[in-house]
Amino acid sequence: MSAELIGARRARMERVTSESSVFVELDLDGTGTSEISTSVPFYDHMLTALSKHSLIDLTVRATGDIHIDVHHTVEDVAITIGEVLRVALGNKAGIRRFGTSYAPLDEALARSVVDVSGRPYLVHGGEPAGQEYHLIGGHFTGSMTRHVFEAITFHAQICAHIEVLSGRDPHHIVEAQFKSFARALREAVEPDARMGDKIPSTKGAL
Repeated sequence: MSAELIGARRARMERVTSESSVFVELDLDGTGTSEISTSVPFYDHMLTALSKHSLIDLTVRATGDIHIDVHHTVEDVAITIGEVLRVALGNKAGIRRFGTSYAPLDEALARSVVDVSGRPYLVHGGEPAGQEYHLIGGHFTGSMTRHVFEAITFHAQICAHIEVLSGRDPHHIVEAQFKSFARALREAVEPDARMGDKIPSTKGAL
């Protein structure tokens, strides 16, 4: 169940457990085209936004024990996306490495800062009290938002600071975070013409 490189900055992975079956394929140099089916409609919506605004082509097909809870399927998809992202990045030569984005959605505003550092770390905050208890779209609990970003950052080995600066509607609060993360990730993984084939680190490795 390891991610495999299938082309330049393209990778895929199939991850099967007793709780879920997940297939993910992505292309870092895409156009934001996506094919998403996780059995969790609101999560499909968020991953579609992630692909669209990062310009990462993304295919996700997942099934799982959502009759128990969506937690396993949502988490396992995020784990798999992180693993595939890490492999697609390769040695990270020539990328910008850092990315920052603000994304508003009506009354909600989120800021994301990404470092493709090789060191997993997530700082996540600013959601209003009680956001974690909201059931969005009938399936997706607000607490899963942080969990998705934890799984992606850990398995992709990136650092991300994601903060909600304002917001009232639970749907808007989550979507602003996904969009800001997508835009920051887009900037961070983009090739930097001035870097050439150099690795953007004083250590010579990321």
